[in-house]
Amino acid sequence: MTSVPTKIGEFVQITREGKVATVVFDRGHRTNALSSQAMRELTQAAQMLDTEAGISTVVLTGRVDGFSAGADLKDPEMAARASLPLVEQRQALRLGPDMCRAWEKLEQITICAVEQFCIGGGVALAISCDIRISGEGAHFRLPEVPLGMNMSWNSNPRTVNLIGPAKAKIFTILGEPLAAPKAEQWGLVDEVVADGQALVSALALAERFSQVPDVPLRMTKQSINMTVQALNLATSYMDRDQFALAAQSPEQAEAISSFLTSSNSNTQTK
Repeated sequence: MTSVPTKIGEFVQITREGKVATVVFDRGHRTNALSSQAMRELTQAAQMLDTEAGISTVVLTGRVDGFSAGADLKDPEMAARASLPLVEQRQALRLGPDMCRAWEKLEQITICAVEQFCIGGGVALAISCDIRISGEGAHFRLPEVPLGMNMSWNSNPRTVNLIGPAKAKIFTILGEPLAAPKAEQWGLVDEVVADGQALVSALALAERFSQVPDVPLRMTKQSINMTVQALNLATSYMDRDQFALAAQSPEQAEAISSFLTSSNSNTQTK
Protein backbone atom coordinates (compact mmCIF):
# COMPACT_ATOMS: atom_id res chain seq x y z
CA MET A 1 0.00 0.00 0.00
CA THR A 2 1.37 3.42 -0.98
CA SER A 3 1.65 6.00 1.78
CA VAL A 4 0.80 9.66 1.58
CA PRO A 5 4.03 11.46 0.55
CA THR A 6 6.00 12.97 3.43
CA LYS A 7 7.28 16.45 2.62
CA ILE A 8 10.80 17.24 3.83
CA GLY A 9 10.86 21.00 3.55
CA GLU A 10 10.26 22.56 0.14
CA PHE A 11 12.21 20.37 -2.27
CA VAL A 12 12.20 16.76 -1.04
CA GLN A 13 9.44 14.24 -0.46
CA ILE A 14 9.33 10.59 0.59
CA THR A 15 6.77 8.03 -0.55
CA ARG A 16 6.62 4.55 0.98
CA GLU A 17 5.16 1.49 -0.68
CA GLY A 18 5.61 -1.71 1.23
CA LYS A 19 9.28 -2.00 2.16
CA VAL A 20 10.42 0.47 -0.52
CA ALA A 21 10.82 4.23 0.06
CA THR A 22 11.16 6.64 -2.87
CA VAL A 23 12.82 10.00 -2.29
CA VAL A 24 12.20 12.65 -4.94
CA PHE A 25 14.33 15.80 -5.06
CA ASP A 26 12.81 18.61 -7.14
CA ARG A 27 13.83 22.27 -6.99
CA GLY A 28 11.13 23.16 -9.54
CA HIS A 29 13.73 24.07 -12.15
CA ARG A 30 15.38 21.93 -14.80
CA THR A 31 18.87 22.36 -13.38
CA ASN A 32 17.68 20.92 -10.04
CA ALA A 33 20.76 22.41 -8.40
CA LEU A 34 21.76 21.58 -4.84
CA SER A 35 21.20 24.69 -2.76
CA SER A 36 22.11 24.74 0.93
CA GLN A 37 18.46 24.22 1.83
CA ALA A 38 18.12 21.32 -0.60
CA MET A 39 21.18 19.62 0.86
CA ARG A 40 19.80 19.97 4.38
CA GLU A 41 16.49 18.46 3.25
CA LEU A 42 18.20 15.53 1.51
CA THR A 43 20.28 14.93 4.63
CA GLN A 44 17.17 15.03 6.79
CA ALA A 45 15.40 12.57 4.49
CA ALA A 46 18.27 10.08 4.80
CA GLN A 47 18.43 10.52 8.57
CA MET A 48 14.69 9.93 8.85
CA LEU A 49 14.83 6.75 6.76
CA ASP A 50 17.82 5.54 8.76
CA THR A 51 15.47 5.00 11.72
CA GLU A 52 12.84 3.03 9.75
CA ALA A 53 13.30 -0.69 10.30
CA GLY A 54 10.39 -1.52 8.00
CA ILE A 55 12.11 -0.09 4.91
CA SER A 56 14.60 -2.34 3.13
CA THR A 57 15.32 -0.32 -0.02
CA VAL A 58 15.47 3.41 -0.76
CA VAL A 59 15.24 4.83 -4.28
CA LEU A 60 16.55 8.35 -4.83
CA THR A 61 15.66 10.33 -7.93
CA GLY A 62 15.58 13.89 -9.23
CA ARG A 63 13.54 15.39 -12.06
CA VAL A 64 12.77 13.43 -15.20
CA ASP A 65 14.45 16.21 -17.23
CA GLY A 66 17.61 16.13 -15.15
CA PHE A 67 18.89 14.58 -11.93
CA SER A 68 20.94 17.53 -10.71
CA ALA A 69 23.36 20.13 -12.09
CA GLY A 70 25.26 20.01 -8.81
CA ALA A 71 25.95 22.62 -6.17
CA ASP A 72 24.01 25.82 -6.71
CA LEU A 73 26.78 28.37 -7.26
CA LYS A 74 24.14 31.14 -7.32
CA ASP A 75 22.78 30.23 -3.90
CA PRO A 76 22.98 33.40 -1.73
CA GLU A 77 23.77 31.30 1.34
CA MET A 78 26.79 29.78 -0.38
CA ALA A 79 27.93 33.17 -1.66
CA ALA A 80 27.76 34.59 1.87
CA ARG A 81 30.30 32.06 3.15
CA ALA A 82 33.24 34.12 1.93
CA SER A 83 32.52 36.83 4.51
CA LEU A 84 32.29 34.43 7.45
CA PRO A 85 35.11 33.81 9.94
CA LEU A 86 37.23 30.85 8.87
CA VAL A 87 35.85 28.49 11.51
CA GLU A 88 32.29 29.27 10.36
CA GLN A 89 33.28 28.80 6.71
CA ARG A 90 34.68 25.39 7.62
CA GLN A 91 31.48 24.50 9.45
CA ALA A 92 29.32 25.61 6.50
CA LEU A 93 31.38 23.42 4.16
CA ARG A 94 30.09 20.34 5.98
CA LEU A 95 26.73 20.49 4.19
CA GLY A 96 27.76 18.55 1.08
CA PRO A 97 29.88 15.85 2.72
CA ASP A 98 27.37 15.40 5.54
CA MET A 99 24.61 14.88 2.97
CA CYS A 100 26.63 12.27 1.07
CA ARG A 101 27.67 10.52 4.27
CA ALA A 102 24.05 10.36 5.47
CA TRP A 103 23.10 8.56 2.27
CA GLU A 104 26.14 6.30 2.30
CA LYS A 105 25.56 5.16 5.89
CA LEU A 106 21.96 4.05 5.34
CA GLU A 107 21.64 0.35 6.18
CA GLN A 108 18.99 -0.11 3.51
CA ILE A 109 20.00 -0.75 -0.10
CA THR A 110 20.02 2.59 -1.93
CA ILE A 111 19.37 2.94 -5.66
CA CYS A 112 19.82 6.22 -7.53
CA ALA A 113 17.75 6.78 -10.69
CA VAL A 114 19.31 9.33 -13.07
CA GLU A 115 17.84 11.00 -16.14
CA GLN A 116 19.46 13.46 -18.61
CA PHE A 117 22.36 14.84 -16.56
CA CYS A 118 24.13 14.29 -13.27
CA ILE A 119 26.82 16.88 -12.62
CA GLY A 120 29.29 17.82 -9.89
CA GLY A 121 27.62 17.51 -6.51
CA GLY A 122 24.91 15.46 -8.19
CA VAL A 123 27.54 12.85 -9.05
CA ALA A 124 28.88 13.00 -5.49
CA LEU A 125 25.38 12.27 -4.19
CA ALA A 126 24.69 9.51 -6.74
CA ILE A 127 27.91 7.62 -5.94
CA SER A 128 27.02 7.75 -2.25
CA CYS A 129 24.24 5.31 -3.11
CA ASP A 130 24.79 1.59 -3.62
CA ILE A 131 23.50 1.30 -7.19
CA ARG A 132 22.95 3.73 -10.08
CA ILE A 133 20.46 3.25 -12.93
CA SER A 134 20.56 5.76 -15.76
CA GLY A 135 18.59 6.71 -18.84
CA GLU A 136 20.62 6.02 -21.99
CA GLY A 137 20.70 9.71 -22.98
CA ALA A 138 22.11 10.86 -19.65
CA HIS A 139 25.64 12.07 -19.04
CA PHE A 140 27.82 12.49 -15.96
CA ARG A 141 30.34 15.26 -15.41
CA LEU A 142 32.66 16.65 -12.72
CA PRO A 143 33.56 20.26 -13.66
CA GLU A 144 35.08 21.22 -10.29
CA VAL A 145 38.79 20.88 -11.12
CA PRO A 146 38.58 22.88 -14.39
CA LEU A 147 36.74 25.54 -12.34
CA GLY A 148 39.67 25.77 -9.93
CA MET A 149 38.12 23.70 -7.13
CA ASN A 150 39.12 20.40 -5.63
CA MET A 151 36.66 17.53 -5.94
CA SER A 152 35.35 17.35 -2.40
CA TRP A 153 32.42 15.89 -0.43
CA ASN A 154 34.64 12.84 0.23
CA SER A 155 33.87 11.67 -3.29
CA ASN A 156 37.35 10.84 -4.62
CA PRO A 157 37.68 7.46 -2.87
CA ARG A 158 34.10 6.56 -3.83
CA THR A 159 34.91 7.28 -7.47
CA VAL A 160 38.11 5.23 -7.31
CA ASN A 161 36.23 2.33 -5.71
CA LEU A 162 33.82 2.29 -8.65
CA ILE A 163 36.00 2.91 -11.70
CA GLY A 164 39.63 2.58 -10.57
CA PRO A 165 42.37 5.21 -10.23
CA ALA A 166 43.21 5.80 -13.90
CA LYS A 167 39.63 6.37 -15.05
CA ALA A 168 38.95 8.37 -11.88
CA LYS A 169 41.72 10.78 -12.92
CA ILE A 170 40.31 11.13 -16.43
CA PHE A 171 36.76 11.65 -15.18
CA THR A 172 37.60 13.96 -12.27
CA ILE A 173 40.48 16.09 -13.55
CA LEU A 174 39.43 16.72 -17.16
CA GLY A 175 35.82 17.55 -16.29
CA GLU A 176 34.52 16.11 -19.56
CA PRO A 177 31.02 14.60 -19.96
CA LEU A 178 30.79 10.85 -19.59
CA ALA A 179 27.85 9.42 -21.54
CA ALA A 180 25.71 6.85 -19.77
CA PRO A 181 26.73 3.85 -21.96
CA LYS A 182 30.41 4.56 -21.33
CA ALA A 183 29.71 5.25 -17.64
CA GLU A 184 28.22 1.74 -17.51
CA GLN A 185 31.31 0.27 -19.20
CA TRP A 186 33.52 2.04 -16.66
CA GLY A 187 31.43 0.93 -13.67
CA LEU A 188 30.09 4.31 -12.62
CA VAL A 189 26.58 3.21 -13.67
CA ASP A 190 25.20 -0.26 -13.05
CA GLU A 191 22.38 -0.33 -15.59
CA VAL A 192 21.39 1.82 -18.58
CA VAL A 193 17.74 1.83 -19.65
CA ALA A 194 15.58 3.74 -22.11
CA ASP A 195 15.21 7.44 -21.35
CA GLY A 196 12.41 8.08 -18.89
CA GLN A 197 12.58 4.54 -17.48
CA ALA A 198 15.31 4.92 -14.84
CA LEU A 199 12.89 5.29 -11.95
CA VAL A 200 10.70 2.43 -13.19
CA SER A 201 13.74 0.14 -13.40
CA ALA A 202 15.04 1.32 -10.02
CA LEU A 203 11.69 0.54 -8.38
CA ALA A 204 11.60 -2.90 -10.01
CA LEU A 205 15.07 -3.67 -8.62
CA ALA A 206 14.07 -2.25 -5.23
CA GLU A 207 11.12 -4.63 -5.15
CA ARG A 208 13.49 -7.56 -5.72
CA PHE A 209 15.66 -6.44 -2.81
CA SER A 210 12.56 -6.06 -0.63
CA GLN A 211 11.97 -9.82 -0.93
CA VAL A 212 15.27 -10.56 0.87
CA PRO A 213 15.14 -10.98 4.68
CA ASP A 214 15.92 -7.62 6.30
CA VAL A 215 18.66 -8.55 8.77
CA PRO A 216 20.99 -10.44 6.40
CA LEU A 217 20.37 -7.79 3.73
CA ARG A 218 21.57 -5.05 6.05
CA MET A 219 24.46 -7.06 7.49
CA THR A 220 25.71 -8.08 4.06
CA LYS A 221 25.55 -4.54 2.71
CA GLN A 222 27.55 -3.33 5.70
CA SER A 223 30.13 -6.08 5.26
CA ILE A 224 30.61 -5.32 1.55
CA ASN A 225 30.84 -1.58 2.20
CA MET A 226 33.44 -2.01 4.94
CA THR A 227 35.52 -4.10 2.54
CA VAL A 228 35.83 -1.27 0.00
CA GLN A 229 35.37 1.82 2.18
CA ALA A 230 37.75 1.15 5.05
CA LEU A 231 40.20 3.86 3.96
CA ASN A 232 37.71 6.31 2.42
CA LEU A 233 37.66 8.82 5.26
CA ALA A 234 41.40 8.51 5.85
CA THR A 235 42.07 9.59 2.26
CA SER A 236 39.50 12.39 2.04
CA TYR A 237 39.17 13.95 5.50
CA MET A 238 40.99 17.13 4.35
CA ASP A 239 38.48 17.85 1.56
CA ARG A 240 36.92 20.86 3.27
CA ASP A 241 40.24 22.50 4.03
CA GLN A 242 41.48 21.87 0.50
CA PHE A 243 38.29 23.48 -0.81
CA ALA A 244 38.83 26.54 1.39
CA LEU A 245 42.44 26.78 0.21
CA ALA A 246 41.53 26.45 -3.48
CA ALA A 247 38.91 29.18 -3.03
CA GLN A 248 41.74 31.68 -2.39
CA SER A 249 43.00 31.27 -5.95
CA PRO A 250 42.22 34.11 -8.37
CA GLU A 251 42.01 31.50 -11.14
CA GLN A 252 39.00 29.95 -9.39
CA ALA A 253 37.21 33.30 -9.10
CA GLU A 254 37.78 33.98 -12.80
CA ALA A 255 36.68 30.49 -13.85
CA ILE A 256 33.49 30.59 -11.77
CA SER A 257 32.62 34.10 -12.97
CA SER A 258 33.01 32.99 -16.57
CA PHE A 259 30.99 29.87 -15.88
CA LEU A 260 28.12 31.73 -14.24
CA THR A 261 27.95 34.09 -17.19
CA SER A 262 27.81 31.26 -19.72
CA SER A 263 25.44 29.11 -17.62
CA ASN A 264 22.61 31.58 -18.14
CA SER A 265 22.21 30.03 -21.59
CA ASN A 266 23.34 26.51 -20.76
CA THR A 267 21.41 24.49 -18.18
CA GLN A 268 23.32 21.26 -18.58
CA THR A 269 26.55 22.26 -16.90
CA LYS A 270 27.33 22.76 -13.26
